Amino acid sequence: MNYSKEEVMQFIAQEDVKFIRLAFCDASGRQKNISIMPHELERAFRYGIAFDGSAIEGFGSIVHSDLFLHPDPSTICILPWRPEHGKVVRMYCNIKYPDSTPFEADTRKILADAVNEAAQYGVSFAIGSEMEFYLFKCDENGEPTDIPYDNAGYMDVAPEDKGENVRREICLTLEQMGIKPESSHHEEGPGQNEIDFRYSDPLSAADNALTFRSVVNTISARSGLSASFDPKPLADKPGNGMHINISAKSKDGRDVMNEMIAGILAHIKEMTLFLNTNSQSYERFGRDKAPAYISWSAENRSQLIRIPAAQGEYGRAEIRSPDPMCNPYIAFALIIRAGLDGIKNGLSLPEGANINLYTAPAEITSKFDKLPQTLNDAKEEAAKSDFIKKSLNESIISCYLG
Repeated sequence: MNYSKEEVMQFIAQEDVKFIRLAFCDASGRQKNISIMPHELERAFRYGIAFDGSAIEGFGSIVHSDLFLHPDPSTICILPWRPEHGKVVRMYCNIKYPDSTPFEADTRKILADAVNEAAQYGVSFAIGSEMEFYLFKCDENGEPTDIPYDNAGYMDVAPEDKGENVRREICLTLEQMGIKPESSHHEEGPGQNEIDFRYSDPLSAADNALTFRSVVNTISARSGLSASFDPKPLADKPGNGMHINISAKSKDGRDVMNEMIAGILAHIKEMTLFLNTNSQSYERFGRDKAPAYISWSAENRSQLIRIPAAQGEYGRAEIRSPDPMCNPYIAFALIIRAGLDGIKNGLSLPEGANINLYTAPAEITSKFDKLPQTLNDAKEEAAKSDFIKKSLNESIISCYLG
């Protein structure tokens, strides 16, 4: 759907919509929203809806804290799990100051600016993500436990795979919301699942990632379960990854994929803090198909960047280090800016590492630079990075370094 403001107003009136959720996310990627009634929608489009920015993580101090949500009409969708009569819809918002100038710490704007800069250089990006999550049982009070919903393994089927019906409902709900799942299956960990969805433009891909987490949490709760996107919810089991697939096209027809990958490799240490945001994130690295070294290869799942076996329009690079707790707007923005830097400067792709880095001897692995090993290591890399300072707002950086 790509509605205009006028079409949204008409849609709200005709479809018996009673509540409109104006959604955005904080610096860490946690979704927030304000609900308004239909009679307030015209005001929301014209002037925005006010909220206290000082109460939102990464949005600055209590001084000049009044901010306004301006809904993006192209993002409207019905929330299928809400009542059929008196429907509830959701729109993602752009955040502005009272004088309507854009709020610089709005992470959705940060991504839009990165996309626009690439477009001015004649390069377009497409992104898709693969997000893993665990399903845990809840106790008699409805509180999450650390007991997995099942003990199935990779791509197992029912009855061992108890998450089959939950994934089915998630996929059908996503379809109703205009998001097209590509595949779904049980992952390696007990109670671990993965759902992948199709490529799209970066802003839509980030919106979809935020929607996906919301849908998974909602459907899981309705099923009496708790979903966890934590990077390492079980210490002795595989962690949750968010593999980000990205492609780049130049308007002049030049093949820029290698330069894009080279740029991402060149900046990955600096931006790891924003792709892997808590201490659990670093417990994933170097095991269970999560990378530890800064490397690339074709089809090899021990690498940071894998080039999957795909042809034509499906050709892409898969970045395997991020996890699902990242803010997708920040993550995609940094990856785009890193890739664009590689394209602008004609960076050369280093030799591919066509070896298993999990089992390679030390004399081989010592030739490769490593990803940050701890959260503090990642903070140190980000703090000294000119690339990060140029790419992100100071309040966002301070939020992650704090």
